[in-house]
Amino acid sequence: QVQLVESGGGLVQAGDSLRLSCTSSGRTVSVLAMGWFRQAPGKEREFVAAFSWSGLVTTYADSVKGRFTISRDNAKNTMYLQMNSLTPEDTAVYYCAADEAPGRRTVYTNPRDYNYWGQGTQVTVSS
Repeated sequence: QVQLVESGGGLVQAGDSLRLSCTSSGRTVSVLAMGWFRQAPGKEREFVAAFSWSGLVTTYADSVKGRFTISRDNAKNTMYLQMNSLTPEDTAVYYCAADEAPGRRTVYTNPRDYNYWGQGTQVTVSS
């Protein structure tokens, strides 16, 4: 069983930066395919960024490419999402997700592919 806990959300102004954290218990992050998703009010949950368990493959949504960076610290069993140049359109509840994946290069961008989810952390960007 994997339990994920997010932290790091908050209220910031446009152009600011935030770093979200997602700490895993039960399984080490080095063996999990992991990703970040977000959900704004009235909208479906959307993909933000993800990487394969090997770390060999990383992918981003077009809307965040060049501004957000996904990473992990195996020693801390934690995944991060560094978010720079935030805009009001980035306002949402951000969720981390994880699952076991068969391949070293398998990256999941569909939320249905993940069995483990954190509780979410609110990010609000004011203009």
